[in-house]
Amino acid sequence: MPAREPLNRSRILEAACAVADADGLGAVSMRTVAARLGVEAMSLYHHVGNKEAMLDGMVDAVFAEFHQPRVGGDWTEEMRKRSRSARQALKRHPWAVGLMDSRRSAGLETLRHHDAVLGCLRTAGFSLTLAGHAFALLDAHLYGFLVQELSLPFQGEADLAALATEIMTALPAGELPHFREFVVDHALRPGYVFGDEFDVGLDLVLDGLAERLAAEP
Repeated sequence: MPAREPLNRSRILEAACAVADADGLGAVSMRTVAARLGVEAMSLYHHVGNKEAMLDGMVDAVFAEFHQPRVGGDWTEEMRKRSRSARQALKRHPWAVGLMDSRRSAGLETLRHHDAVLGCLRTAGFSLTLAGHAFALLDAHLYGFLVQELSLPFQGEADLAALATEIMTALPAGELPHFREFVVDHALRPGYVFGDEFDVGLDLVLDGLAERLAAEP
């Protein structure tokens, strides 16, 4: 019989993330994670102090999947890569969207990421105040978009078309002309994907920040 792989913090956090990915954050407990690993729950406490510490580690693991901006690199490209990679990571781990900046005990990967974002902006000439504004705005776009994207009641063009038909059929005749126009002439056009709005919004954010940076004294 092959030897069992040694239990460690990394394996525990990987298993915890897998449980959350499959069944939601509410399914995560010391018992369910231990069961996934084929061990007793008590054995986890040698590596992770409690469930809160496990949640801290899970958030840290997701931050590690974000692109870490290169200090000294082109700040717009680094922030674009960071936002795009973060969106993909959060789509893999949708349970994490509301947790990313909520933990009081931030892990090292989290702090490294924040340091890299700030370092990239500061090296590009952002004042401390403008760097703070930029970080908050980029995160608002990222997390806000994910909340909306993950909450949509449709997946794919066929599902959207069916939902739109249901809604349009129920509309009062002659009312809501602008909504009708948007649905028929935009949302139901071939190739429409709501997720494409992410890059449009990101470009607007970056363009606005570039203008503010140029106006810095």
